Amino acid sequence: MAKVALITGSTAGIGKETALGLAKMGMDLILPIRNAQKGDALKKEILQQSPQAQIKFYDCNLASLKSIQACAEQVKKDYPQIHILINNAGVWQQNQALSDDGIEMTFAVNHLAPFLLTNTLLDTLKNSAPARIINVASDLHQGNINFSDIEFKKSYSGIGAYKQSKLANILFTRFLAQKLEGTNVTANALMPGFIATELFRNIPSFLRWIIPIFAKTPKQGAQTSIYLATSEEVKYTSGEYFKDKKRGKSSYNSKNTQTAERLWEISEQYIQKILG
Repeated sequence: MAKVALITGSTAGIGKETALGLAKMGMDLILPIRNAQKGDALKKEILQQSPQAQIKFYDCNLASLKSIQACAEQVKKDYPQIHILINNAGVWQQNQALSDDGIEMTFAVNHLAPFLLTNTLLDTLKNSAPARIINVASDLHQGNINFSDIEFKKSYSGIGAYKQSKLANILFTRFLAQKLEGTNVTANALMPGFIATELFRNIPSFLRWIIPIFAKTPKQGAQTSIYLATSEEVKYTSGEYFKDKKRGKSSYNSKNTQTAERLWEISEQYIQKILG
């Protein structure tokens, strides 16, 4: 029986290459998307490379907690087993923007979305064990969580919001791994590298020329995600941070359990406020 993988942000960049790679390895794909036209194009490309692939799309707006919850609940009804969850989607907002719920967009999409999606699917993942949760982070996670102004309302910084969200990804991963001890469900984070993807569509135009010079291709960037999803070498590895298919070093603050616990509690409060 084929393993089932759910991947967010699958219609472009690293997520697309991850979907293509896992389909080639015989996995069934669950792909939450917003743009049906992009979904159709992706399906065509996947089937050209992997004619046997089983793909199911779900309408999901990662800037809306209600949409995420509805999507996850429908996925649970349709799929009694999910073996791989890859929280790949991410945004970088040069200018301040709010999610559908009125939450700063970067914090909402990059952290609250995977937090809610993962926790809603957690029982299914446990029932599918061995299972793996993979969170795409970044080496730009330096700094700390600004608990006094977590949405940058006082003074917005696009890079600051992005860096904080990537730190949140790692803190979430590590705290989740602790909670999952003994369940045979692992949780790991990764640094895909500096990739030329749609993530950077909102950066200043005068900086865009730099990206192709230093960037990896999306296919290269997807390799660590695919590795963590499939390799026997990391079957029992959890709570780690990976780069180029190897364990990497994350920041001192990313290992602070008290910070991780506080972030978890605040994240639950956000979700409770919106979803009730």
